[in-house]
Amino acid sequence: MYRTYRWLAAAAAGITVAGAVACTGNAAPTAATATGRAASITTAPAAGITTAMASGKTTAPAAGKKTAPPAPPAPAVTLRGPGPCGMTTTALTYQHVIWIWFENHDVMGSSSAPYFNSIASKCGVATNDHNVTHPSLPNYIAATSGTASLEQFYSDCPPSDDCSSSAPSIFGQGETWKAYEESMPSNCDQSNTDEYATRHNPPAYYPALTACAANDVPYSQLATDLASNKLPAFSFITPNLIDDMHDGTVAQGDAWLSSNLPTILHSPEYTSGSTVVFVTFDEGADNDGGAGENCVGNTDDSSCHVPAIVISPSTPAGSTSATLFSHYSLLATTEQLLRLPALGQAASAATMTAAFNL
Repeated sequence: MYRTYRWLAAAAAGITVAGAVACTGNAAPTAATATGRAASITTAPAAGITTAMASGKTTAPAAGKKTAPPAPPAPAVTLRGPGPCGMTTTALTYQHVIWIWFENHDVMGSSSAPYFNSIASKCGVATNDHNVTHPSLPNYIAATSGTASLEQFYSDCPPSDDCSSSAPSIFGQGETWKAYEESMPSNCDQSNTDEYATRHNPPAYYPALTACAANDVPYSQLATDLASNKLPAFSFITPNLIDDMHDGTVAQGDAWLSSNLPTILHSPEYTSGSTVVFVTFDEGADNDGGAGENCVGNTDDSSCHVPAIVISPSTPAGSTSATLFSHYSLLATTEQLLRLPALGQAASAATMTAAFNL
């Protein structure tokens, strides 16, 4: 049966947060469960950071439009509180979305994953989120393209004429993008090494993506881009095979996140209120169903259930949603935030924007 997360308690209708922005530390703030826009949450007056917001979401452009429209101008709003979430009750107009993908584990409630659970308690968690199928590669392709035709990827094959996708992907929708791949030897590398797996690097599987050679880069480039205010609109981050827990332990993955996520959360892109971060997993633990299992709505098989942590200044601290989401929902949410047309199955998938006040 689907496992309910008992480590997250339902909380009172509102919270009060005060103080300077601080994105590290394991002490969980008072939680609040978000339903819809969480309008009841308040923030105590404190020195804050000025950013921009809009009263609502813009309509996605027509399906044939290739260039993402700029974010609309908006009045200023002040972010307050300890962060990294719950610093404003207003859903902001976000300009950057970051995905960080791990592998094959259920970390929620694990004593080996204190940082995962700490950041989850301070931000938002989709408790009924699902991968699309098994094994790894078809999930990476489904999440980045919305395609339901995944049979050619069931063997976790390296990129080739027979193992590639002609479907449009989020990497080619007109927005700026980069994939940051830990331990990848060179840009858009299609050869596995001891710690780098091409099957965890989706841009390499879209042969029509001419920008792969320039934008699919080693992970070390992220720090440079953050420091120089050059974070693209969409970022896909893959730790290496040890740090993403595929070959490493939960403790190793937790250590990687605790060392790397704060760099993002302390960056000007995040503290200005322009960035949303999603931390998720390609598939659940204990693969019982085998290659090709339909996991999108499967609430019985634990290998079809993945945790998804939602981190943004406007996401209520401690919020949860039991809505049925999937990797297609992650794509749909990202496209909505970046004002892009929905691809494939994302067009009919539930989005996370209302549940986490995005």
